[in-house]
Amino acid sequence: MEKFTGVHETINIKSKLMNKNITGLQIVSTPIGNLNDISQRAVETIKNCDLVVCENPNHSLKLLNKLGIKKKLIALHDHNEKNIINKLSKDLKIKSVVLISDAGSPLISDPGFKLVQFCIKNKIDITTVPGANAIIPALQLSGIPINEFYFAGFFPKTKNQIDSFFNNVESVNKTTVFFVSSHKVKLCTEYLEKKFKDRQISICKELTKLNEKVFRGLGSEILQKLITENSNFKGEFVFIISAKASKKPEVFDLKDYRTEIKKLLTKFSLTDVVEIVHKLSGITKNKVYKWVLSIKNL
Repeated sequence: MEKFTGVHETINIKSKLMNKNITGLQIVSTPIGNLNDISQRAVETIKNCDLVVCENPNHSLKLLNKLGIKKKLIALHDHNEKNIINKLSKDLKIKSVVLISDAGSPLISDPGFKLVQFCIKNKIDITTVPGANAIIPALQLSGIPINEFYFAGFFPKTKNQIDSFFNNVESVNKTTVFFVSSHKVKLCTEYLEKKFKDRQISICKELTKLNEKVFRGLGSEILQKLITENSNFKGEFVFIISAKASKKPEVFDLKDYRTEIKKLLTKFSLTDVVEIVHKLSGITKNKVYKWVLSIKNL
């Protein structure tokens, strides 16, 4: 929550909320499929800005046309980000610049990180208009625990990258969510079948669109479910892998260690034996003391 101490700060915050007379960078989320998911604030922000920075102008133009908005569009991608930042350096200080991606929340596996860094370094205002993204809806639909999760980005291309990718998933051992290009869906599920056959898997296809579908099952069966229930592998896919099921702690039964405790009592004091058994078993000292004492008194 922003704190303010005077009239100037109050006006500044109100102007941000109303998206009027703002200079700097505004990061705006756009729909991932269903255009009705765009917020009114996002629409107003785009309407009131001076120019829009986007991944693909042709793609973003379709959205703006449907919203009835005409704006100058500037393409930003990994190969031109440095040049675009140089061109925008003056505009960012005196104009309102909106950053959008092709779909969803900008910067998540999309360009724009260097632009944000530039603004921070040069003390240029940055605001965000949150909204649609594919990660949270996919997690919500998965049926897999999502109290904590790991976002792994995009499923990689080469075998070495894929091996490293899944090694990271195993080492993190949290519910993992990642994007998979349509032409790699079958390959990814084949890996899941081998490496994560006992894990719960959820695959979301075309979220928020008419053809939205969710496939759920164990890694050992998810490929067959995809083949059986899915006529093709076209579309946008989000994969989720559950964390490895935690093993039930072994029950430490003192009765099984009667002989060992007797031997310990011949070498150590009662107090020392209680301390040793307590540390090894995790059982309370009081309970261990009573049990060790009963053995000693036999």
